[in-house]
Amino acid sequence: MIAINENSLSAGNAQIPVYICDTQPVTIEGVRTLIGSASDLRFAEGGATLNRATELARERNSGILMVDKAFGMQAILEWMAGWAEYAANANRVSIVIWGVSVTEAEALRFLQAGARGILRKTASLATILACLRTVAAGRSWMEDCVFRDSVRGDRYMRSELTAREQQVLELVEQGCKNKEIAQELGIRPGTVKIHLKHIFEKTGIRGRYGLALNSWRDKGPMPLSA
Repeated sequence: MIAINENSLSAGNAQIPVYICDTQPVTIEGVRTLIGSASDLRFAEGGATLNRATELARERNSGILMVDKAFGMQAILEWMAGWAEYAANANRVSIVIWGVSVTEAEALRFLQAGARGILRKTASLATILACLRTVAAGRSWMEDCVFRDSVRGDRYMRSELTAREQQVLELVEQGCKNKEIAQELGIRPGTVKIHLKHIFEKTGIRGRYGLALNSWRDKGPMPLSA
């Protein structure tokens, strides 16, 4: 689990409302039953469309909204692009994206778009409750298994990297492509690839998404790059 401190959603011992928008009604009922076993959470409402999720965002000012990844990644990202409108009005409903499977690339995009939790539907009941409670407490959650293969378990020291490698790493974390990095640093794209090879070797992290996810873990969510 990854946790990043933010403002808490809960106050005192009040139950945290949980809303869910899912493509399968039976799943909604399953979550209702699960939430019913938790004294600090309460099932508030379920819906079957992203339009209903938008209505919930407008109508509620606190709680957790679970959104099924099965609605489609692009559809969810487009829906989340309008989320800032409601967040700007002191809306404190936090989004948890959950799905049967979530790749590291998908997890990164959702986090960058503003999701506060990433969860697999195959997670244990204890894990689901832990995720909801962590988000309710004002922190962000993502299962380690989403990026276990790309992020090294022990924390590496950035001092292991040369000054140029640190520059390349920072631009990768910002979502820049090799060509953009080359233009920014005044070097060739091929040289960027060489620096990335050295960064992967020194950090033990596999792939660009792994680097960006590692940065998210350490620094918190980043702006979504075009």
